Parts: sequence; structure tokens; C-alpha cells
Amino acid sequence: MKIELKEGERIDRLEREGISIIQSSQVFSFSLDAVLLADFASLPRTKKGVVVDLCSGNGAVAFLLTAKTKNKILGVELQSALVDMAKRTVAMNNLEEKVSFLQADVRELKGVIAKDSVDVITCNPPYFKVAKKNLTNKLDSYTLARHEVALPLEELLEAMSGLLKMKGKAYMVHRPDRMADIIILARKYRLEPKRVQFVSPKKGKESNIMLIEFIKDGGLGGMRILPELVVFDEQGDYTSELKQVLFGEADDE
Repeated sequence: MKIELKEGERIDRLEREGISIIQSSQVFSFSLDAVLLADFASLPRTKKGVVVDLCSGNGAVAFLLTAKTKNKILGVELQSALVDMAKRTVAMNNLEEKVSFLQADVRELKGVIAKDSVDVITCNPPYFKVAKKNLTNKLDSYTLARHEVALPLEELLEAMSGLLKMKGKAYMVHRPDRMADIIILARKYRLEPKRVQFVSPKKGKESNIMLIEFIKDGGLGGMRILPELVVFDEQGDYTSELKQVLFGEADDE
């Protein structure tokens, strides 16, 4: 289906899934974080379940997840421009039966998504705390996507817990330096961390991405730290592991 692009928009390609996705230079575009999150998340492939992607942006994670499950995925995003792009991407790829999008505040989903009804949540949230430098008055797309202006971490975790069924799973991508905050607050809302994977730009460099799995009302303890994922090799090319994540194929070695 031919879709008319708006000013500043372009079409990129999710190669592994064969999906064309609308992005814009005027708002925050998806990055490697979204691809890693979708790859990390475990979804019921054929068993019936409710799957929700929070802080969905232009829908990248939701679109990436369509290859992992037969269940329809609901993306929830606050910014209307991003929801509009996501919906046009749905139409362009004929994915109406696979994914849909809702413009809403994650904190105000009561009555929209039933409490204790969701099997799997994914979320690529704002990473950075709000500084006391009038940032709360700066509500452009980049600021909302990167800073906890409209969605503080604690309120996000509370909302996730409220949506999940008992033993439901949530998957989040975040920054390693927020790990302590995340685990302390998650446990406050009955979300127990079970798997963590760190991602570093190069071997020997500090990790700059963290992927974490929670189980609602999961037993305390037993958190597994998975092998680190490295993005670039010494030549500056993607490692074989990253090629598998991005393109579904690794080196032929």
C-alpha cells in the first residue's frame, strides 16, 4: 500500500522482519536499543496471550515482535505524531491483523487495558532523570523520549505491575547506571528481576545498555546474568552476534 510521507519523514527497513517503517528527522527515531529489546523478549508464539508494548514511539519494538508471536500486539505511545507514523506503517505493510496502536499516557490506562490482564509487556522508556534546569518546561519530542518528564521510572513500574497478570513477564531496556533504582522500585511493585544482559559497544568497554526481564510475583532471587553482548568488533564492524540480531544471519565462519 502506497503511503504519503510528511515533511521530514523517511522509510527505513527492519531487515530481519521485512518491514518498512516510517521515521522522521523531526522526532526521536528508534535505535539499536529497540532491536535488542525485541530480540531479548520471550513471547508466546502460538499460545493465546495479551502482548503490550509501552512507550512504543513509532512502533519499532511492536513491529519487530510481530515475527515472534501469532498474538496481536498493542503499542501504547503518548506522542500523537509518533502514533500517526506507527499507524501509517501498519497500513503500508498490511499489518492490521498483527499490531495496533493507542495514543495514551501509560499512567492512565485504567479502564482501557484491564488490570491484571497482560501476559507480556515490553518497554523502551525514557532513560534519564529530570534535572532541575527547567527541563520540565521543555516538552519537545526528544526530551519526552529521553527524559522522565512525562513518565517517572517509579510510575512506569507501578503501571506495568498493574497491567500484568500474576507470573506475567515484563522486558525493559535501560542504562546500567540505573540498575539499582530499577530493581529496588520493581520489587516495591511485585516485579522480580530474573534475567539481565549487558551490552557494550566494544569488547573491554563499559556496558552502556542493559536488558532486564521481570516476573510479576516471581520468587525472590534467582536472577541470571547472561553473557555480555558486544556490538562492534575491533575493525568497527558488527559482531556476528549483532548481525544475527539485526539481520537474522551471522558470519559464514
